[in-house]
Amino acid sequence: MKRSVFVTGAHSGTGFAIAERFAKEDYDVFIGSRQIEKATSAAAVLHQKYGVFAKGYAYQTTRLDEDEVQGIFEDIRQQGYLLDTLVLNAANLGIGQVSLEVDVNDFMAVYTTNIGWNFLMAREAAKQMKEKGGGAIVFIGSKSSHRVTENRCAYCSSKSAINAMSKSFAIDWGKYGIRSNCVLPGMIKTTRWENNENNCKYCLPNYTPIEDIASFEDVANAAWYLGSEESRNTTGAELVVDGGMLAQLTPNINRELWKK
Repeated sequence: MKRSVFVTGAHSGTGFAIAERFAKEDYDVFIGSRQIEKATSAAAVLHQKYGVFAKGYAYQTTRLDEDEVQGIFEDIRQQGYLLDTLVLNAANLGIGQVSLEVDVNDFMAVYTTNIGWNFLMAREAAKQMKEKGGGAIVFIGSKSSHRVTENRCAYCSSKSAINAMSKSFAIDWGKYGIRSNCVLPGMIKTTRWENNENNCKYCLPNYTPIEDIASFEDVANAAWYLGSEESRNTTGAELVVDGGMLAQLTPNINRELWKK
């Protein structure tokens, strides 16, 4: 049976780069997205480019539907697989939720996706991994779990909860050969960054010691390390990919930005 990976939020951006990184290593790939057309299209690209089996799945992260999640993993089983690696990349960003004004339902919607839905996905994956004799779960978290940003209470606190949930899985499921770890990116060169939304190309978090921020591939390489046998003795850990922002006390605000 070939090795396989499921990557959520993987039709584009960071998620697609992660799925492609595993496809390069001859993993068969399952692509998750909120839209089946986008998931199917991304899977087709990887199949054509790398010759691996690839299939797309659609789901709704805004509700906790155990039957929907179980159905995804039952279909994976019907395809002849027991999952080796799960990368949980999909997230509710909770942007602009002013703490004194945010509707509690909007606040909790962030937790539904980032905690509840990720828990369901991880649990179903772990059942297959236990049956197979091991596996790896990788959460794409955020350095915002350690240093928060304004008006992002739900997002930042949910990302902190992900760190603890991952450690809990590492302890609970280690005896089954299942490892659980987090990648903590800082600023990533997403469309939001490229379009300079909210002046993010020039905001303070971009003053990294190495004078650059992460590409999609930087995060994908970290996810590959934690999701593969390259990290066979690593579990309950957090791998920071932020250009050194968490390491510094104060940034050098006098330097010229974005020469690269």
